[in-house]
Amino acid sequence: MTSTSTDDAAQRQGDGKFHFAIDRGGTFTDVHCTLPDGREVVSKLLSVDPSNYDDAPTEGIRRLLDEHDPTGKGRHPRGKAVDTSSIGSIRMGTTVATNALLEREGERMGLVITKGFGDLLRIGDQTRADIFDLTCKAPEVLYEDVVEVDERVMLAEFFDENKSEEEIATLEEKQPAKSNSDDDRWPKWPEAGVGKRVVGVTGEKVISLRRPDADAIRASLQKLADKGIQSLAVVFLHSYVYPEHEKLVGDIARSMGCFSEISLSHEVMSMVKLVPRGHTACAAAYLTPEITEYLAGFTKGFDDGLMTNVQLDFMKSDGGLTPVNDFGGHQAILSGPAGGVVGYAKTSYRTTLHEGGNVVNKPIPVIGFDMGGTSTDVSRYDGTLEHVFETTTAGVSIQAPQLDIHTVAAGGGSRLFLQNGLFVVGPESSKAHPGPVCYRKNGYLSVTDANVVLGRVIPDHFPNIFGPNEDEPLDLEGARAAFRTLAEKNEEAKGRTIEELAYGFVQVANEAMCRPIRNLTQMRGFDITKHALACFGGAGPQHACAMARALGITKVYVHRYGGILSAYGLSMADAVVEEQEPAKEVYAVAKDDASGFEEDRDPSASTREVRLQQLAEKARSSLAEQGYPEESVVIEKYLNMRYQGTDNAIMIKESKDMEIKLPYAKTFVEQYHREFGFELEGRDILIDDFRVRAFVPGATPKPPPTVPPIGPPPPTGSIQAYFEKGWETVSTYNFDDLKPGQQIDGPAILVQSISTIVLEIDCTALVTADGDLDITVAPKKNEDDAKSDRVGEEEKVEIKEDPVQLSIYAHRFMGIAEQMGRTLARTAISVNIKERLDFSCALFTSDGGLVANAPHIPVHLGAMQSAVKFQVEYWNSEGREGISEGDVFVSNHPQLAGGSHLPDITVITPVFHEGNILFFVASRGHHSDIGGISPGSMPPHSTNLEEEGARIVAFKLVKDGKFQEAGITDILVNQEHGGTRNLKDNLSDLRAQVAANNSGIRLLQSLVNENGLENVEAYMHFIQQNAEMAVRNMLKSFASTHGVQAGAIDYLDDGSPIELTIDIDPNTGNACFNFEGTGPQMLGNLNAPPAVTYSAVIYSLRSLVGQDIPLNQGCLAPIEFKIPPFSLLNPSDDVGVVGGNVLTSQRVVDVVLKAFKACAASQGCMNNLTFGDEKFGYYETIAGGAGAGPTWDGRSGVHTHCTNTRITDPEILERRYPVLLRRFGLRAGSGGAGMHKGGDGVIREIEPLRPLTMSILSERRSLCPYGLEGGEPGKTGRNLLMRKGGVALNIGAKRSGSINVGESLVIETPGGGGYGVIV
Repeated sequence: MTSTSTDDAAQRQGDGKFHFAIDRGGTFTDVHCTLPDGREVVSKLLSVDPSNYDDAPTEGIRRLLDEHDPTGKGRHPRGKAVDTSSIGSIRMGTTVATNALLEREGERMGLVITKGFGDLLRIGDQTRADIFDLTCKAPEVLYEDVVEVDERVMLAEFFDENKSEEEIATLEEKQPAKSNSDDDRWPKWPEAGVGKRVVGVTGEKVISLRRPDADAIRASLQKLADKGIQSLAVVFLHSYVYPEHEKLVGDIARSMGCFSEISLSHEVMSMVKLVPRGHTACAAAYLTPEITEYLAGFTKGFDDGLMTNVQLDFMKSDGGLTPVNDFGGHQAILSGPAGGVVGYAKTSYRTTLHEGGNVVNKPIPVIGFDMGGTSTDVSRYDGTLEHVFETTTAGVSIQAPQLDIHTVAAGGGSRLFLQNGLFVVGPESSKAHPGPVCYRKNGYLSVTDANVVLGRVIPDHFPNIFGPNEDEPLDLEGARAAFRTLAEKNEEAKGRTIEELAYGFVQVANEAMCRPIRNLTQMRGFDITKHALACFGGAGPQHACAMARALGITKVYVHRYGGILSAYGLSMADAVVEEQEPAKEVYAVAKDDASGFEEDRDPSASTREVRLQQLAEKARSSLAEQGYPEESVVIEKYLNMRYQGTDNAIMIKESKDMEIKLPYAKTFVEQYHREFGFELEGRDILIDDFRVRAFVPGATPKPPPTVPPIGPPPPTGSIQAYFEKGWETVSTYNFDDLKPGQQIDGPAILVQSISTIVLEIDCTALVTADGDLDITVAPKKNEDDAKSDRVGEEEKVEIKEDPVQLSIYAHRFMGIAEQMGRTLARTAISVNIKERLDFSCALFTSDGGLVANAPHIPVHLGAMQSAVKFQVEYWNSEGREGISEGDVFVSNHPQLAGGSHLPDITVITPVFHEGNILFFVASRGHHSDIGGISPGSMPPHSTNLEEEGARIVAFKLVKDGKFQEAGITDILVNQEHGGTRNLKDNLSDLRAQVAANNSGIRLLQSLVNENGLENVEAYMHFIQQNAEMAVRNMLKSFASTHGVQAGAIDYLDDGSPIELTIDIDPNTGNACFNFEGTGPQMLGNLNAPPAVTYSAVIYSLRSLVGQDIPLNQGCLAPIEFKIPPFSLLNPSDDVGVVGGNVLTSQRVVDVVLKAFKACAASQGCMNNLTFGDEKFGYYETIAGGAGAGPTWDGRSGVHTHCTNTRITDPEILERRYPVLLRRFGLRAGSGGAGMHKGGDGVIREIEPLRPLTMSILSERRSLCPYGLEGGEPGKTGRNLLMRKGGVALNIGAKRSGSINVGESLVIETPGGGGYGVIV
């Protein structure tokens, strides 16, 4: 694409050199260049074009040099090394690392990790990304082979807490047991507490239980080298605090001379959490050689002066530049998008406004909207760059400073589909090659094609760079033909013109991109309407005005370099060096009366400033070595802080007002309250990390002066373009010809060589003094305005279902449920809800019908509908007080009130409008304790409901707007077998559930105001009908292939049958799910109330549909249930059910999927483990093997079907609780054999550091998970108590008892069944 030269009044002074800033994206490479005389030029070219050039950035530099070299053209021909004598600097952001990660094309590497944890990074946090994907697919791990090193360190705090100095001295002198690696079943672990105490990086005492054997390590590493592996990641437990063992392995590996890349996890990122730190070390080892290889290829395109005379910097994910030699793979994941954030932050953020002729200080936060070819990135800027320190990309958790950028798979290249009555955009992408249909490469129908068909992208104004010879324009007729074919093949397109079809897809794409923007703002307590939208990226300006109107934003900024803003941002970026060290310090001590902090106590003062200053000097020296003057370096100091007893750390910047006492605490409390909605009174504030960010500020443009409007410019032409009212004759303008002060009213199209800007109806663009666009968007009419426009209309217009609107409402309804969930996770306090994410949120119609259930925990999916319907019926029955505005209901009774089990408490709030109930919102969360005979309220041997905790049939948690703390406290505390052991957390989590519901109410009311009550209610019903249709179609398809009847039976470990017969009407898609033959209710707790069966069935049906459909009561509309009374699936209201929710639910799913011949059985269990004493309680569920299917092997070490909760990171577990995690890995061979193998279960071994009570509630310990179609069954699980001396005692599936120091609990979870006969 030809470059565009721009004269800029605010241009930088030329220094006689070329300065390049380049963003190499997935589809296009953008180049910004400051010429020797100070003028700026920009250019855009395809990132991949092998028939014309090897490397796009090199080609972009060559073209601009050749065109603008003052000595004349022709000095830089293609095919010759570029002469660098006139180049001053090159700054680059690149997707090389990102693409290598996504496509798994990095360096072959090996993982070196602590013994017992060789599979840890494969298991991760044990969750699956898509709960309805029966394949449980996940990206492959980065490493090719694993070496487990027999080394171990432990934190001394819990073990030494009650020991005398003499006892500790004895333990230090005691000889540790020798390693025993011959028997992997019963490894000889080093004895806990035996070894020298040393002081770690954080000041904590650490015990080195076993030092690595150098000879054994060298032999193992040689085996890796012999396989051709040249890159290593070394990841040891607690190396963030005691790195000596990792350093030893690193020294050995370097001395061998056969490894080109060695990433030690404590050097890559020295933060607690073994899994993300391990993934980050792997990413560094995997991607850094890829970057090195790319750089070698890049430098080949230049003469020798590139590395000696040119300042060559790369953009890191944190928004800072770093020299090429310091650019690691783990720092490069967001290298490209980071430039765009810097670009809009420096050009769009305004701190002052002109109001009534006066200048007022009124900063306006900005939302960055970067729409590229393959994806869209959204972010937020409010005066400082917002960083996060743990993200997941392509299944890899990266623990490093990164800009807080949210990515959605919707870009110009996002593919378009019609599925199940819905318009679907993405997530599949046409990518740069072959690209959209209009690229003339036999590509796929995409968003760009829609814009071309609608006249919003004008082929005559786009460069002729398409087709096999790169000399043809965009293919309008090809795109129209593709839409015509789509219309002819799909019922959803019936009656629509090609333009209406294309416009519908654009609307759905806009809503898909609005969703993450709402999440970024509303879920964090920010008013979205108080922001401006800064739009950039090649495709962004085509969608920005429509999206702003949908979001309620009235101001859009389009920079003159909006199509290449990432490259422009690189030209202004800061040079940055980050230094960070872990800590374990108390910053602020809470007062005994919980009224604040002891202001005269500052426990960390003696070490805090010393360590921060040391980090600052190190960072400053690093920048000085790069050639920056020390006086130009700016130092920012941070503390990573959290409340005691929580895991939610917040990075707090040093306050400007350091004169006040405990200044970091003040900022922390304020930010915590804004983020989470409350403060944790009576808790100390801790420091987890010291961090310093040193930077040399880049150029920042001065804010442009205000210019008076001078009227519209003359248009360059006019075209037909399609908008909300149909075809419009719109004026076109050449962006580069616009003058400051000119105004353009929409609809209009402004053409740049690097982008196209679509000005929607009722939008006005003002050209600023710098040549940018300041667009004012007229607000969307709300329902009140619409009503006033319809005054005099007598007849009520019937609302007919529209597939486009249905798709948009599907996004909105699900987005509201998801934001409720984020609010709950933000505001809750318990580990179960806040960190394990054991909760669900949903929307309901006025009669309690499920509309949208965010995909949180599957076992909650259908159950909440029963709970809501019960409350509606209960409070409206004769003699009850009814439902009033300001009421919030709470219940948990499984049999009487639609609950699942007692720890799952449901909070339900009616949504009123003009005195009438319109909707309900509800949230269900697993409370860690609600009383009963066992800590954690998950007793393995309960036989009746009252033994399991507090029972709530119906109670108004909030009445007349007031939280009824006394009443709910009485219910939770006064129980036959003991009340809750953690009332404070119960009350906090209940308040969080109320807050989550309130967020849903606000969003629903906003939706009603935008679109009208009649529309919202109508589409709630339409969305249910859509789900019903999808399930009916699936049932009819199954009946046509497999017959009208299906059935299956499976058994619990005690022999109780769960039997299902399914009769399908092949014409209507109705089906009867008959559970006659299921065993009677039992004297135990595996009984499951009907709501659990409904949840298991709705989950199974949604999974069997196999496409993304709305999840609501429509899924069950075709289903008639027959569940025998007093069976274990429909028990009386007094029997135990705690195990039914977590165990029997899994067996019901296995039976349903077996009847449909979908896949073999998964582990059929959640492996519920609780442990604790009088001081604490802990609960977790443990992964197992997934069943194989017709086209897939079962995944190993993953939560399946009815649960998807996270497991605690090993280092967090050992830092917070008095236990050692001896091992956590896959149970090799436990998956069933078959044409497709079942997934393996896991082995998890936990040893207490003081006497504890441990309880296990599990299944599949006697009967195997079935195989299917000739596949072998998976192995049963096993629970073992390892006594001192190595004796293993099988304790059965359900057991509670004490466990002593020196003993351990080994949980071996079941494998999944195999599928098909081995050929």
